[in-house]
Amino acid sequence: MERLSGTEDPLSGLSDALKTVVERALDGPGLDAEDALRLALATEGETPSLCRAAALLRDRGRGRDVSFSPKVFIPLTRLCRDFCGYCTFRQSPSEADELYMTPDQVLDVARAGGRLGCTEALFTLGERPEQRYPEAREWLDRRGYGTTLDYLRDMCDLVLRETGLLPHANPGTMSRREVAGLREVNASMGVMVESLSERLSMPGGPHEMAPSKRPSVRVKTLEIAGQQRVAFTTGILIGIGETREERIESLLAIRELHRKYGHVQEVIVQNFRAKPRTAMEHRLDATTRDLLWTVAAARLVLGPGANVQVPPNLSFEDYPVYLMAGINDWGGVSPLTIDYVNPEAPWPQMGDLRRRTEELGFRLRPRLPVYPEYIVAGMDYVPDSLRDRVRSLSDGDGYAKGGIERYAASAS
Repeated sequence: MERLSGTEDPLSGLSDALKTVVERALDGPGLDAEDALRLALATEGETPSLCRAAALLRDRGRGRDVSFSPKVFIPLTRLCRDFCGYCTFRQSPSEADELYMTPDQVLDVARAGGRLGCTEALFTLGERPEQRYPEAREWLDRRGYGTTLDYLRDMCDLVLRETGLLPHANPGTMSRREVAGLREVNASMGVMVESLSERLSMPGGPHEMAPSKRPSVRVKTLEIAGQQRVAFTTGILIGIGETREERIESLLAIRELHRKYGHVQEVIVQNFRAKPRTAMEHRLDATTRDLLWTVAAARLVLGPGANVQVPPNLSFEDYPVYLMAGINDWGGVSPLTIDYVNPEAPWPQMGDLRRRTEELGFRLRPRLPVYPEYIVAGMDYVPDSLRDRVRSLSDGDGYAKGGIERYAASAS
């Protein structure tokens, strides 16, 4: 694990130019784009200082509570029209054991998760497979659905009616009509920006064959979600060929949308992991040092009030170090289902997650798929249809009722 001290002066070890940037982040209204881009100039030796500054900013805005969402992972379909250079989640019809999960399968997973104390049903699926595969169109047609997102809406509604879990759908790009329909049956929703670099969609790039990863359509979905007041999760994926400057530009775009609409509840900083049988299988994984710089930069750009997450299963040996770089959330962690996007990366056990978080002086708290501030501030970003359910599942601070003790007992 990287050794990062939280007691040293966060300005020590920085060049004069970066000292000015960090001082503005700590004391001013936030970094402008020019200052933010200067963070890309940090040397390896300056990263620990940036981390200390980011951790201090986090403490000012979020305190020492670190949250996670106890969840089940429901991969509704792994068919996808896109071909990304690093993805093993997607399957073609010939590779898939089943084209879509059935309603009974969805309920089986959700009910089992409920017995273990989960409160989130994370629906993840491929992007519009019916546009590429006639098998997907036929499966949907036989059941009376025009699109995969129509079926997703009914499965979210089914989980709401038959279980105590709250759906969080992560379905890719969406139109205005699709966001509106899904909003009524989801406590929150999300789409990873990944990167807003146009270069990555050019020939030879990881998004060349992935039309839904074009920056303009990702940003449009985030904007529609903001206009419709959806508590929304997004984030960046690092190590897929983007530059530091492009990471910061993606973070600035996310920040701008949140300033306009107030809906970005969480920003994930996710590290690339090479997987066999993909176009990028020989690419080196993002390093701990690179991820630390990016996490610190994200906090300094997004500000003290942002919720910044690093998935603990993707950095299993050293995941606690990111607490010292400014994060305040571990994301969804499941006692039941694997991470189907990263199946080689198991979730940490609850006892380990709690112990290693508390060892660094933080308090681990379970949350719902909608963040606490969106609950205690009046729930304007929670649909009317779910407000009573959300109230019944949350405590006075907006976290999951019963706290870590109740969840830990259920998961043991």
